[in-house]
Amino acid sequence: MLGKRISDQAVQASWNVAAGASATASLACVAAWYEDFRKDLARVDVPTLVIHGDSDRIVPFASAGQRTAQLVKGARLHVIKGGPHAVIWTHADEVTPALVEFLGSSAKAVTRENTAA
Repeated sequence: MLGKRISDQAVQASWNVAAGASATASLACVAAWYEDFRKDLARVDVPTLVIHGDSDRIVPFASAGQRTAQLVKGARLHVIKGGPHAVIWTHADEVTPALVEFLGSSAKAVTRENTAA
């Protein structure tokens, strides 16, 4: 995606965040990669939007985004065609409207629930 959907400055900013991370925390988080959070996802009871790129080579869509949307009751799934791991950087033009629409519809649903109560 370099030079096509993401600027050199965005790549440098991501690198700076990673390079500035605590070495201890970076090493300690590896154990969480093996943690099975499926039972936790079943307990999520708030409106949930899962946004995932279908070209993510770091955390594949079928293993993560698709399964997460299935495991969270009532979750809404937004798949970004051709989206890599960092879709918020590369596909902000698609992520932002999806997020705004989701937040707007969720706020309306909460308002309707409170009005009916």
